[in-house]
Amino acid sequence: MFHSLVKGSIILAILFGVALTAAFIYAYQEISLDADKLINYKPETSSIVYDRNGEKLAYVFKDQHRLYARYDEIPGFLVEGLVAMEDTQFFEHNGVNPDAILRAIVKDIQAGAFVEGGSTLTQQLIKNKILSNEKKLARKIKEAILALKIEHELSKEDIIERYLNEISYGNNYFGVKTAANGYFHKELNELTLKEAAILVGLPNAPSFYNPLKHYKRALDRANNVLYRMKSIGWITQSDYLKAVKESPKVYKTSLTQNIAPGIVDEVLRRFKGKLGDIRTGGYQIYTTVDMKQQAIAKEAVDFAYKKALDKYKEKAETSTLNAAFVAVESKTGDILAMVGGADYEKSAYNRVTQSKRQPGSAFKPFIYQTALDMGYNPASPLTDLARTFQYYQNGKPKIWAPKNYERDFQGFVSFREALVHSRNLATINLVSDLGVSTIRKRLAFLDVPHIPRDMSIALGNLGLSPLKMAQIFSVFANEGHMIAPRLVSKIISKEGAVIYETRPKEIENFTTPEQAYLMTDVLKDVVKRGTGRNARVEGIELAGKTGTTNNNIDAWFCGYSPTIETIVWFGRDDNTRIGKGATGGALAAPAFAFYYKKLLELYPETKRTFDIPEGVFRGEYEGKSELYTQNSPLPDSYKKTVQNYDEYDQLLEEETNITEDREIGFAPTINIDEEPVSAEDEEEILEEDDPLHPKRKVPLTPVSNDSGTLF
Repeated sequence: MFHSLVKGSIILAILFGVALTAAFIYAYQEISLDADKLINYKPETSSIVYDRNGEKLAYVFKDQHRLYARYDEIPGFLVEGLVAMEDTQFFEHNGVNPDAILRAIVKDIQAGAFVEGGSTLTQQLIKNKILSNEKKLARKIKEAILALKIEHELSKEDIIERYLNEISYGNNYFGVKTAANGYFHKELNELTLKEAAILVGLPNAPSFYNPLKHYKRALDRANNVLYRMKSIGWITQSDYLKAVKESPKVYKTSLTQNIAPGIVDEVLRRFKGKLGDIRTGGYQIYTTVDMKQQAIAKEAVDFAYKKALDKYKEKAETSTLNAAFVAVESKTGDILAMVGGADYEKSAYNRVTQSKRQPGSAFKPFIYQTALDMGYNPASPLTDLARTFQYYQNGKPKIWAPKNYERDFQGFVSFREALVHSRNLATINLVSDLGVSTIRKRLAFLDVPHIPRDMSIALGNLGLSPLKMAQIFSVFANEGHMIAPRLVSKIISKEGAVIYETRPKEIENFTTPEQAYLMTDVLKDVVKRGTGRNARVEGIELAGKTGTTNNNIDAWFCGYSPTIETIVWFGRDDNTRIGKGATGGALAAPAFAFYYKKLLELYPETKRTFDIPEGVFRGEYEGKSELYTQNSPLPDSYKKTVQNYDEYDQLLEEETNITEDREIGFAPTINIDEEPVSAEDEEEILEEDDPLHPKRKVPLTPVSNDSGTLF
């Protein structure tokens, strides 16, 4: 019997030991997993978006707004204040302070409840990051074990760094750097002793000592911190007296403060799914935007938008009219300003990057540049006569008979005057002479999408975003060299490494500088005395082109100065008619002019005149001064006979009128005086190479795989 009891006891002891060992192993593994959250500390860290000059546009975060501070960024007196108040022996113990625990136990016994925990800074960090605030013995034991393990793995400086970055400082500020920025608008190295003391006093009860709500209470708490530091000899009497008298200014900073919401939205959209979650990665994102120019761009849109509302007797609250504005530095492609709509609060949709609208006559310069590069000159006579085009719709022959805005034709008009006054008939006849496939080939070189395969190409019958228009229009503003707009110049990780740096997509030699200048000179006349007269600004040379689509649905002004290119668009979000007289010159050009007028006030040193490249000459043709180049010589003087086109009068009355700055929409296919070319054959033509259409030249080694463009 006795032996049986002994044997049974031994078996029970063995089983108990095995169970205890298993429990210990399980607890240790669990503790190790918990400790890893602090050992390999990766908190949610807010990203910051800047403009090109380093001005903060916004903080971007998910659940917790936290700016991470390395230990070497934190002022010594702030660390001393923290240790003085929370754990004076922090640099001496190994994570658990037996003396503090004994004192806490005595007080708890006296009170008959848990009133004091005796926690070290390490234990407080564990409680905030890993465990709950529940005052139970099991939790306290686990906390102590974790503290010992973390102290074994991390240095004291590492623990202080984690503590000051993890802890809440009220107002949804997590981390001491966030609180310094939020409450005082200062970096950590700019804090005064009193400001640091206010921050040290906050974590104990962030709501109770919140300086925004309880300023005097926060000062009293800070003075207690200062007294404690003085009493243990960590600051001098004079430093103490000086700090006690200080009453720092505290700012009420909204977490949602965002001085350029459209820009920030575009950045987030641009990098969605890249670099992890950009809202929690602690990135510094540098945009190309100049906030001073962003402000005047918004003023320009407001000014022109109000004029448009007054013109059509509409109220902003109920109007469907909207606008878009983008300004790009011609040489770099940097987006300097971008306004995606008339009212961000009403609609956050970015019409600069997300909408695709028909450019109308604003597309004509690409037709005319093709002609220049094929040997035409600004003085070359173009046929400004009515011509009909036959096409088939549902198997039945139809006639297209476009007209000019003035409902007349001049017989022959110079290349320059045709573009200055946006003569539709001259442009359509020019396209007919050049050939649609030739023009398509040129546009394909610029990566223009969805190029029409018919004569509607003459009137801008394709959908493009304002930003895409900025890209392709850069061939005029940038001396024949296309450069894609970019919004983000670089991104820096929270460790300080440049992890993303963009270089825009470029296409060299769409045309030569001298050929591009011929176009610039013509577009200068558009602004001086043509359809873009409302874009004029005293004291600076400007070039550009108006554009309006059929039935006044879209109104554009696309233009540039010697250094900056600007695209302005007006239209209704529902694609309905704006109203009578809603041309690009009437609606969009005033915003363009307002911007450049303010730009000269903002930056008086702005370059004001275009440089004339070598190879551009001036001569005389039929008694008028005109520019020419080797590739675009002055035409021979000769008379042309104007034919009588009275036989087309009836057709002109029957068909839809196409007027200046009132071009057709997506028309059916139009067959002209040749057999239509199949899509396959045309693609082969587009792939051919010749002197007029050289193969594109792009940078050989881009900085990143991403082009930096937004579309």
